Amino acid sequence: MADKAAKAVLVGGPEELPERIVPIDPPGDELKIPYRNGYEHFRATSRQQDTAEGVLPVYEWWERTELPG
Repeated sequence: MADKAAKAVLVGGPEELPERIVPIDPPGDELKIPYRNGYEHFRATSRQQDTAEGVLPVYEWWERTELPG
């Protein structure tokens, strides 16, 4: 059975991010990805990218927030 979850391609941000194709849950204009004691924030663009998982929307990195401690 094929995975029907909405997904996106992440562009920019830390090169070491473990995944560049991620689920969008819930779909929206922004994604917040937990990474190394903080969050990487990505915003939707009007672009799409052809991937092994089909044509997916591109989300571009725009900022990082740190968790306290």
